Amino acid sequence: MIFSRKRAGAGRHARDQRTEALDANELAEPVIPGPPDRGPYDVSEAPAGVQRLDLGSLQIPAVPEVEVRVQADPQGVIQQVVLVHGQNALQLGVFAAPRSEGIWDEVREEIRQSLFNDGAAAQEADGEYGTELHARVRTPDGLTDLRFIGVDGPRWMVRCVYQGAAATDPAAAGPLASCLEGLVVDRGHEAKPVREPLPLRLPREVAEQAGPAAAAAGEAPREA
Repeated sequence: MIFSRKRAGAGRHARDQRTEALDANELAEPVIPGPPDRGPYDVSEAPAGVQRLDLGSLQIPAVPEVEVRVQADPQGVIQQVVLVHGQNALQLGVFAAPRSEGIWDEVREEIRQSLFNDGAAAQEADGEYGTELHARVRTPDGLTDLRFIGVDGPRWMVRCVYQGAAATDPAAAGPLASCLEGLVVDRGHEAKPVREPLPLRLPREVAEQAGPAAAAAGEAPREA
């Protein structure tokens, strides 16, 4: 290493240059990322002017030929949301997550282990939203393919399960994929335990139309 002696003013000049560069960096406007190109969106980033079915923590975009089926209790609290198009189905769930990191990696491993314990093998694969989980399970109707997708957002995670041809061929998802890309999550500001399901409720007008008998039956179909 070679050291050289500089004039007394050189060091100050160098410091002044560094200071000017630092000041310029500090004065530069921060780069603010724009909204994502597709959903699921946080409610703070959701595009305006889109008709959606408001289920509380989830807002589902209106997509032609997609039926929204919900299982709810007599009070209108939703236990399950399934979107149906032809022979394909997409089950949706939304959960609280930490502010600092996503939880899909951990949840995916727990799903894989649960399937393994039930005698079903599951494999990871790369998908449009990152790492997916593909499995084939035995049901009363025979073997069924499932495709699990997780999307981590700001303090929330959406879990999706495709059934039908869309479970093995993403191109077959069609309008269901459009629903997922337009989905909006309203996390709310309340503190919630990690992985706790976020509250879902029937819209008031739907609950009133369905009535106690329909809610007790557990299904209130609605065209999105």
